[in-house]
Amino acid sequence: MARAISNKNVLQAKFDVADFDGAFLASFGRPELRGEWLIYGGSGCGKTTFVMQLCKYLTRFRRVAYNSLEQGLSLSLQKAWERVGMEEVGTRIILLDKESLKDLTARLRKKQSPGIIVIDSVHYWLGFKMSDYMKLRQQFPDKLFIFIAHERKGEPKGSLAQNLRYDADIKIRVEGYKAFTTTRYEVAEKKEGGADFIIWEQGAAEYWANITNK
Repeated sequence: MARAISNKNVLQAKFDVADFDGAFLASFGRPELRGEWLIYGGSGCGKTTFVMQLCKYLTRFRRVAYNSLEQGLSLSLQKAWERVGMEEVGTRIILLDKESLKDLTARLRKKQSPGIIVIDSVHYWLGFKMSDYMKLRQQFPDKLFIFIAHERKGEPKGSLAQNLRYDADIKIRVEGYKAFTTTRYEVAEKKEGGADFIIWEQGAAEYWANITNK
């Protein structure tokens, strides 16, 4: 039986948090870079651009592996890569071209493997189940997994994505070039976490103006 942790030790425990700043601090707070986040949204809403922006920012803290299950290495992905200036981060990010769960698991067992893994999207990992997700978490407790999901009627599409949302430390819904964030790292009095993240100012202004005027 594992030993119980005292009240004092709970309160005095120290955690390795990422010192986010600017718009990322306002939206995410200061998170631990381990566990699981979920990003979901419809097509053409700015989701891919947001994921690229986030990946680039996260390379400040840990190496990132972006597993492109949906597009793979393609012209559209290359354009999104270029749009955020990903060349600036060099070897801090790698692209995985539709890598299977088995191959990804083998990669993550290696020394100095990436600390942040983006799965885009979870719907294209055929046969991936909640039990597989729990096994990943157990095998790699110090890594951060960011799952991308499609949306249906404002909710993550499918039961797996729904379950991932419940487990996620940060949940992000993208619509109209804005990312709406729910984070367990919010500190309201410091205005850290919970603010809307603007992906593209002009697109967001036009989209939400149209919504308001309807």
